[in-house]
Amino acid sequence: MAHFAKLGVGNIVERVEVVSNDIATTEQAGVDFLNNLYKTRDVWKQTSYNNTIRKNFAGIGFHYDQARDAFIAPKPFNSWILNEDTCRWEAPVAYPNDGQRYNWNETIKNWELVE
Repeated sequence: MAHFAKLGVGNIVERVEVVSNDIATTEQAGVDFLNNLYKTRDVWKQTSYNNTIRKNFAGIGFHYDQARDAFIAPKPFNSWILNEDTCRWEAPVAYPNDGQRYNWNETIKNWELVE
């Protein structure tokens, strides 16, 4: 199955639709099918679960970055940095690798142990 993200104002994903591979033989064929189905001229971009198309699977609220040709999730915290290779947000401090659970604390900009 092929997946398509509908882009709204500011290239924000409004929804994701599934189209049969028999119909979506190309990205344009999938876009044409959806616009014919809904009688619209919406902007759709193909996305994939295995991240082979546009870096990340599109979710509602994601931004489509045309320059990177990638879907980018909303920034979770102001201090996090976009990894240009994966187009995913990363904490400025690496997650501890000690087998315990942590949550990010934006005030101290570090991981806090979940007790």
